[in-house]
Amino acid sequence: MSIDVKVGTAPDNWGVWFPSDPKQMPWNRFLDEVVEADYKWIELGPPGYLPFDTVVLAPELKKRGLEVTTGFVMHHFEDPALWPTIEAELHSVGRVLQALGGPFLLLIGDTYTDLFTGQPTQPSTLDSDGWKRFIEAIHRVARMARERYGLRAVYHPHAETHVEYEHQIEKFLEDTDPGLIVLCLDTGHHAYRKGDPVAFMARHHARIPYLHLKSVDAQLRDRVAKERIPFAKAVGIDLFCEPSLGAVDFPAFRDVLDRVGYHGWAIVEQDMYPAPFDKPLPIAKRTRKYLREIGIG
Repeated sequence: MSIDVKVGTAPDNWGVWFPSDPKQMPWNRFLDEVVEADYKWIELGPPGYLPFDTVVLAPELKKRGLEVTTGFVMHHFEDPALWPTIEAELHSVGRVLQALGGPFLLLIGDTYTDLFTGQPTQPSTLDSDGWKRFIEAIHRVARMARERYGLRAVYHPHAETHVEYEHQIEKFLEDTDPGLIVLCLDTGHHAYRKGDPVAFMARHHARIPYLHLKSVDAQLRDRVAKERIPFAKAVGIDLFCEPSLGAVDFPAFRDVLDRVGYHGWAIVEQDMYPAPFDKPLPIAKRTRKYLREIGIG
């Protein structure tokens, strides 16, 4: 069995979280290693990590045979004071994606805790007014992305944000226009919050054209919850792990993809930060081999 899935990867899978950080490898080495690991599709990653001058970036991608799927905008969409920043970032990322032929714009809510200390920076849940503002802003961004740049808005549920647990994702799907908003199912984040990505994919595949593939170490997940370990520190101790080693049942997930006739994108995105420069490539190669062995891409 082999599922016709467009398999790619992302800077996150190489330990990249920020536009610039000495703990992160140079962008051209990232691109070279993506090719060596045998991926074709990539995400832009944090705005500014890869050059946003397409005169520079486009030929670098072309000579390596790489194509771009998406870039992301990550903010507290419910906060009206942030709209000028959100809009400016939308235009910045949107122009690059349009120039490079990327089909999607990924939207992610910002975290309600400090990633490194775990201290709350926002309430962990939105009240009814906050949720209404959030949904309205998501729709507004999605319309602008479609009308100005021809992009399809994909929302990414994420740990430590206001859409992280299954019931919150279900409500998000209920309250958003399926003609405007579709979903990126991140199997690792879903399992981190003890959701079942296999069953969720089976229920909601019609709204999911885009996947992030990774898994989670179940024992570490329980330890992180018990000890209230901040998210960044949890990532640093390898909370997220290779698909072949974690709690997500990828053969069962493959069977769902086959059953529903999935033909979308699947981006390998195992969160690593910080990552020694020699760590990501062997993992990326093993993961690509594993996915092929079980029939994904």
